[in-house]
Amino acid sequence: MKPNIHPDYSESVITCASCGKVYNTRSTRKSLTIGICGACHPFFTGQQKFVDTAGRIEKFNRRFGKK
Repeated sequence: MKPNIHPDYSESVITCASCGKVYNTRSTRKSLTIGICGACHPFFTGQQKFVDTAGRIEKFNRRFGKK
């Protein structure tokens, strides 16, 4: 490698914003925050969360349901 042209590659901490799990790895950045990781992603956990906070199904049924 040529000297003085490559970024510093050092220890890095990756933190999941959803579950708080911390991964230690190496990167050019000191810390990273990701939105979702393998520990809490529904594809990897096999658990699917269905959140209907705004009552969207009821609102849809009121607008387009049988009359």
